[in-house]
Amino acid sequence: MSRRSLLRGIGGVGAAAALAGCGVPAAYVDERDRAGRDLSARDRTLDFANWPLYIDTDDDDTSKRPTLNAFRERTGISVRYTEEINDNDEFFGKIGPSLMNHQETGRDLIVVSDWMAARFVRLGWVQEMDRAAQPHVAKHLNPQLRAPAFDAGRLHSVPWQSGITGIAYNRKKLGRELRSTKELWADDLRGKVTLLSGLDESMSLLLQGNGVDVTRWTRDDFLALCEQIEGLVRKKHIRRFTGNDYIKDLSTGDVLACQAYSGDVIQLQADNPDIEFVVPEEGGELWAESLMIPNRAQHKTNAEKLIDYYYEPEVAAELAAWVNYVCPVPAAQSVLADSGDEELVALAEDPLIFPDADMRSRLAIARDIRADERQEFAKKWNAIVGL
Repeated sequence: MSRRSLLRGIGGVGAAAALAGCGVPAAYVDERDRAGRDLSARDRTLDFANWPLYIDTDDDDTSKRPTLNAFRERTGISVRYTEEINDNDEFFGKIGPSLMNHQETGRDLIVVSDWMAARFVRLGWVQEMDRAAQPHVAKHLNPQLRAPAFDAGRLHSVPWQSGITGIAYNRKKLGRELRSTKELWADDLRGKVTLLSGLDESMSLLLQGNGVDVTRWTRDDFLALCEQIEGLVRKKHIRRFTGNDYIKDLSTGDVLACQAYSGDVIQLQADNPDIEFVVPEEGGELWAESLMIPNRAQHKTNAEKLIDYYYEPEVAAELAAWVNYVCPVPAAQSVLADSGDEELVALAEDPLIFPDADMRSRLAIARDIRADERQEFAKKWNAIVGL
């Protein structure tokens, strides 16, 4: 299951998610009530909840995670690492009741997608980090990721990995290049195009294709997009709306072009060099999945140390070489480039891991869907995609 593949609507995701989507005041936790008793000084552990397949593992023993092992050896802090996040809303519903009731969750560090991170920040469910204790974050965080609209100053979140939503296509079977989102609607692609089903995942790239500034899109922009997509559905131009299963469709040739995530395409290209990924001329979405420290965490200081550790360029490079998403630490590029290893040098030169200046100029971070918009927009989008 992809980390960004499923619909993230407000329906059927539990009471906690419904409260968050509606912005119920009772769910909000004031800044004064967020801190727990920090046991870091005497309890050299922390609990880290992440998505599957999102950290480096040993080639011979997948239960071993080299970067976490090195952190323990250096600091004496042991990390209880669990791959328990399979869907943002599902995880939100899992820990939401505790956070809503001012209770600790049993987790010191979590990773959620940026649009879900916005909910946590809005509800006051995560703690502000001590940036003075995180010099590597302050020095090495990608400038494009420093100021998301949902978290002014990046005080409550730090990107774990980043990625790009763009267009993937089979150049050999299509017989030409694709450079624009608008080209997805060409007659020779009728019935051979898929879009992502999730509102938060799909919308930004499509708005950019219509020339919209996604940092400040409006309700009218969204409704115009819905009308456009409804028309394409009626004409059967769009084959279907997908989660991560677009990978299979593209690999088999059932689909010639689709919305896709950069990290997925890198893995596809290893088996099929005919698969191309493009950031459209109109722009692509730059997103992140962020580390956050939930309220009442019992090992906040230890968690802050781990976050800063992953922003050391050497450590970031080791992680990037394994997960193949956009590295939020640009300085890691030179570490890979100077490694002397042919495969690592190739990764350093890959713009899907370290975007070049031209690609960066076409990337934007979309504004979040506000709580007062989500119910209307999710209902409208779900009706179009059949969910």
